[in-house]
Amino acid sequence: MPPATLDAARLAYEEELRHSPSRPEPPTTVSGREVAPLYTPEALPGFDYDTELGYPGQYPYTRGIHASMYRGRLWTMRQFAGFGNARQTNQRFHFLLAKGQTGLSTAFDLPTLMGLDSDDPRAAGEVGRLGVAVDTLDDISDLYADIDLHQVSISMTINAPAIVIFAFFLAHARERSFDWKKLRGTIQNDILKEFHAQNEFVFPPEPSVRLVVDLIEFCTEHVPQWNTVSISGYHIREAGATAVQELAFTLADAFHYVGRCLERGLDIDAFAPRLSFFFNAHNDIFEEVAKYRAARVLWAKAMRERYGARNPNSWKLRFHAQTAGCSLQAQQPEVNLIRVAYQALAAVLGGCQSLHTNSLDETLSLPTEHTATLALRTQQVLAYETGVTNTVDPLGGSYYVEALTRQMQYEAENYFRRIEEMGGVIAGIENGFFRREIADAAYAYQREVELRHKIIVGVNAFVEPEETKLEILRLDPAVEREQVERLRRIKACRSAEEVARHLKAIRQTAERGENLVPVLIEAARARISVGEAMQALADVFGRYERPPSW
Repeated sequence: MPPATLDAARLAYEEELRHSPSRPEPPTTVSGREVAPLYTPEALPGFDYDTELGYPGQYPYTRGIHASMYRGRLWTMRQFAGFGNARQTNQRFHFLLAKGQTGLSTAFDLPTLMGLDSDDPRAAGEVGRLGVAVDTLDDISDLYADIDLHQVSISMTINAPAIVIFAFFLAHARERSFDWKKLRGTIQNDILKEFHAQNEFVFPPEPSVRLVVDLIEFCTEHVPQWNTVSISGYHIREAGATAVQELAFTLADAFHYVGRCLERGLDIDAFAPRLSFFFNAHNDIFEEVAKYRAARVLWAKAMRERYGARNPNSWKLRFHAQTAGCSLQAQQPEVNLIRVAYQALAAVLGGCQSLHTNSLDETLSLPTEHTATLALRTQQVLAYETGVTNTVDPLGGSYYVEALTRQMQYEAENYFRRIEEMGGVIAGIENGFFRREIADAAYAYQREVELRHKIIVGVNAFVEPEETKLEILRLDPAVEREQVERLRRIKACRSAEEVARHLKAIRQTAERGENLVPVLIEAARARISVGEAMQALADVFGRYERPPSW
């Protein structure tokens, strides 16, 4: 069409638009970003296909990290599971594998996440409630019993005690004669986001990051197929961050880990290919897709241009996505199934490598077998019935998506500059920057909901007078008593002298600055508990108290 004709068509459109119905408030994304009524090439001045879009599997990976994406291999369907004791969770693992799940993802209870034993008074009432209770190597052995660790990839969502839990896992693998070099999976091991959002930290930031680097260093040599960190924006978003804050803060944390690894003397191309990411999949499909695309570009450019990585695998940002738990509602809980389906669509359109879909009842309890199956079936329908996997990056070239992707890159880079100017990520933690930014964003969103500028179906609109009653999973209180008694028996049967020797070795290794994984593996075999190992480290590192200004 000639330019003059295009100009006339645009003017006619704008005139018609002025007389068309419109909302009182301009539409915005979930994060509050105003959305134009129409996106055209004018939204992308100077757009260059080769440098900004390119081809899937090629730098800067805007369109995905693999040439064929899901035409060649589907994402891993990795449903999160964990409750009660290790034997109960192992049964759920086998149930999910039988239903077609292709990877296991382990949720730990709050005491384990905080590095406390089940018999610790501070753990009372929480053992096995929000995840599985793990105290010793025996629990890890029960947790992964009869699971072929050479064939099934394992994910573990654990942070402050990650190095301890992973040492237990490696001890278990060795006892079952699994080759460490063939183990595949991911351990979250991302302590920085705990200081930003989730609060499950134990030690101060600096020694906490040292433990992350210890695990990266050990696995780079001994467990080469393992993803040593899953740098997580998920929990940052769940705390109320915007999409761009999730993107920027996650990558800033990643850059900090990379810098510390380089200071340790590790080669960038030796460890960077095993760094992975974990992002939220929220309600706004296009904003989420743009976030994932921007993340790939920012990571690729930083790894190649800032850090000098030469291996293309170091440039590729691989990520797991989980649908947004914070978006689920207790009112009309069946509607959560619909929310999750759209969020899963966003993750897949954005090119995720693995995906967890939340169950509809997770605002009320841990998932039942029925709701966990429905959540998995949501992924399977998406994969096999919708056609979304038939072509690579079907939204690529959309004026809206490309404009959003470019805008998110720009805004994230502004955050990177601000963080660097204040002295880096640790300085931002200590001065409360991250928490203030997230709190302000959460307040702004909640105000939009209360003003009904943002509609939440079943909450501030389309409310039903009577709510559907769901069957929910209820944990037997006897599980906690049994777990505590089991731990006490294990402790009673150990050699006190051997326990003291291993705990002393942990302290001495921590003091000398040496890699802690080998001594923790040996301690695991002696049935040192998670809480004992964490206390030995706290004797050296101290425990972190959140500043009152937070």
